[in-house]
Amino acid sequence: MQLEQKTITGKEEKSLLSAPTKALSEFYEALNTRDMQKMASNWAQTDEAVMDNPVGGIKRGWEEIRAVYERVFPSPQPYWFEFYDYSYHEAGEIFYVVGRERGEYRTGDRVLKIAIRTTRVFRRIEGEWRQVHHHGSIDDAELLAAYQEAVRSNG
Repeated sequence: MQLEQKTITGKEEKSLLSAPTKALSEFYEALNTRDMQKMASNWAQTDEAVMDNPVGGIKRGWEEIRAVYERVFPSPQPYWFEFYDYSYHEAGEIFYVVGRERGEYRTGDRVLKIAIRTTRVFRRIEGEWRQVHHHGSIDDAELLAAYQEAVRSNG
């Protein structure tokens, strides 16, 4: 296990990163720039991909996971997320990170300060690191309800 204090935002210089950290950074780049093509290339395009997050519940397979991002991305206002305070674990063809996400998601004139406990699992598929699992939990019930409502209002 390796503890990391470097925040991952998606804006990192990719050529300076290890291949696993690059895959993690590319996820946050896709999320923060609302780039569905980059998001699709970050996730495994298989039925074994699974996401369990605050706005989508449990989704299995890329098509169900894509539908969650299709609800998040259309927000008419700016948002951002970053990953920090995490541990990095690698075991052969799999690596995973366990840490925290923070960010801002805006709805109307309200700014939601997002705080999510997050785990992401990547597997090497055909020589590339692809995300195969994400789990996120929001502890604050009021924040969870407000974030879910904000994303629902996108479509």
